[in-house]
Amino acid sequence: MKDKVLETERLVLRKMGMSDVDNLMGIFSDPMAMRYYPNTKSRGEAEEWVRWTLGSYRDHGFGQWVAILKDSGEFAGQCGLTVQEVEGDREVEIGYLFLRRFWRRGLATEAARMVRDLGFALGHERLVSIIDPGNRASRRVAEKTGLTLEKVAWKSNKKVCVYSVVKPSVRGT
Repeated sequence: MKDKVLETERLVLRKMGMSDVDNLMGIFSDPMAMRYYPNTKSRGEAEEWVRWTLGSYRDHGFGQWVAILKDSGEFAGQCGLTVQEVEGDREVEIGYLFLRRFWRRGLATEAARMVRDLGFALGHERLVSIIDPGNRASRRVAEKTGLTLEKVAWKSNKKVCVYSVVKPSVRGT
């Protein structure tokens, strides 16, 4: 598969491109999938998201990746690493967002674990997930990925839960 980045038992994660906008709109235009975000996204906003992600690959060597089901080749969602700022601190975040029909199947956890391991392999000693306090499903994914609630903070005038994990070799030092 072109631009493959990671592979899990059931997923291939590959670089995102403009050809993914239609698939991403399946998530971005769904009010249920986007209920913990400021709003749904228009096609133009989805295109801007892809451009931003391409810039992240260029600037940081990582970004959000498209999650494809191995068995069917079907688009399932996105998962990856992004640089975020929380209360003045620059953090590398594990983020995930899947089509609603793939919820409750463990795919987000499977992808997030692989992305966590890649983040550590890239030299990041600490990773976070920034989650709306009401998003219990996302909080559970973070916990199953090995992140623990570190603090409640403010980001973009909104209360968020910051989950974190430290690279195992760093924990004892």
